[in-house]
Amino acid sequence: MNRGENMVKVNKINKHFGKLHVLKGVSLEVSKGEVVTIIGPSGSGKSTLLRSINNLETVQNGMIEIEGNKIADEKSGKKIHIPEKEIRFNCKKVGMVFQNFNLFPHKTILENIIEAPIVVNKEARDVVIKRAKSLLQKVGLSSKANVYPFQLSGGQKQRVAIARALAMEPDIMLFDEPTSALDPELTGEVLNVIKELAKENMTMIIVTHEMAFAREVSDRIVFMDEGEIIEEAAPDEFFNNPEHERVKGFLNKML
Repeated sequence: MNRGENMVKVNKINKHFGKLHVLKGVSLEVSKGEVVTIIGPSGSGKSTLLRSINNLETVQNGMIEIEGNKIADEKSGKKIHIPEKEIRFNCKKVGMVFQNFNLFPHKTILENIIEAPIVVNKEARDVVIKRAKSLLQKVGLSSKANVYPFQLSGGQKQRVAIARALAMEPDIMLFDEPTSALDPELTGEVLNVIKELAKENMTMIIVTHEMAFAREVSDRIVFMDEGEIIEEAAPDEFFNNPEHERVKGFLNKML
C-alpha cells in the first residue's frame, strides 16, 4: 500500500559481526503511514535490520535513507563518510522501542519521558512535561507519572517506553519484539497501544512473533531468513498463500 513518499529506504545493505554475515544485501522501502511487520526465525537478522535503520548498528555497505536523507551510503562499492552530526540529526526522526524497556531505574516515569526532549532537543521543560502527561494518558498510565519503573508491571513499563519514544515526536517508530519479554496476559495492553498508533497513520516497522497481531495491524509482512528478505506480501496473501517453502514451514510451526 503506497501512501506517498518513502519514509525509509534501505538498499542492498550488508552487515557482518566478525565472520558472521548477518544482513546479506537487504533492501526495503517503507512509505509514509505504512505499517510493515518483519517476521522470521530467531537469528535471521530482523533486529539487526531494525538497529541499522536507526544507526545503532553501522552497516559495512549499502544505502540507508530516512525521509530522503542518507545515514549510510556507498559509491562504486566503497562506503561514503557521512558526518556523525548529520546522521544523528536524521535519526532523531526515528523512535525505537526495545524488548527490554531500557528505562532509567533511578528516575520516575515522568522523568524518564521528559529526559531526551530536554537534553537532546533542548526543549523547554514545561512544554515537555505537558506533552509527557498527554502521552501517559494516551498509553493509559496517567496515574503513574511519579512512580519508579520497579513499581510497574512489564506491560506498563513497555507502555512507558512507547510514550518515551513518542515524546521525541518521531515520524517513524521501530518496535523490536516489544512483547517478547512480557507474560502473555500483559501482551495485549502493549499491542493495543501499537494498534492505536497504526490508526493514527504512524509509519512503523515492527519485529514480532505475534502472528495474529501482525496479520491485524500490518499493511505488509516481510519474512526474513538467514540475513535475507525471502518474501513480502499483504497479510492475507502472506498467511493464506505463502509462496516460499521456508515461509510455509515457519507458519506451520507458528500458527
